[in-house]
Amino acid sequence: MMRLDKYLAERTGMTRSESRKAVKKGRVMVGGMVCRKADTQLDEHTAEVALDGTPLAGAYQAFVYIMLNKPTDTVSTTEDDPKSVMKLLPPEFSRMDMFPCGRLDIDTTGLLIITNDGQTAHNLLSPKKHVMKTYRYGLDLPLDAEGKRALELGADIGGYVTSPAQIAPDGALSGEITISEGKFHQIKRMFAAVGCKVVSLERISFGPLKLDPALGRGEWRYLTEDEISSITKEESV
Repeated sequence: MMRLDKYLAERTGMTRSESRKAVKKGRVMVGGMVCRKADTQLDEHTAEVALDGTPLAGAYQAFVYIMLNKPTDTVSTTEDDPKSVMKLLPPEFSRMDMFPCGRLDIDTTGLLIITNDGQTAHNLLSPKKHVMKTYRYGLDLPLDAEGKRALELGADIGGYVTSPAQIAPDGALSGEITISEGKFHQIKRMFAAVGCKVVSLERISFGPLKLDPALGRGEWRYLTEDEISSITKEESV
């Protein structure tokens, strides 16, 4: 069960205050009848609610899941920062407790999940889950066979030895790296440990999700039902 004003806020993007005002003005109908009590309890999954005569169609979703293709010069934060990735989304999402699932460096691009589902975010980020993440990298110097082997065995990044990585070069200066951890600047530090500097980095997969090639930098879309199912089933991540 849910209060009517909370239901309106989550379905329309209005603030709770705006929702209460709409209810008091008689703009909201529940079950075909005008309802002027914002604290009315309703079943959010079955209630028939209309605003200004327009039904709020579609099944209620407690959680929202978004795929964003993060551009450079943006930060993975919910804070009131002009460079926040949240600025790339419609303003109503800021009222729904949405947040980036993990962080990408300011100059790292690619797949970023944004949601308000704290448990799923925890599962995706928990070190115990060993969720695999794949990145495309570009280097300033060639990665030689010895360096590749060192990364695949685990690199010392300053008091910490990483878990083995999977390296798939597609040239001397570029390729893909897959890791199961998320230490601070981990990939940059790993390559630095073998004498290379990362000049470009793009996350192309996170667990079962793959970056949608149709999304341009800074663009976003909702996850599909299959994608949501793939990350919300605990055993899948």
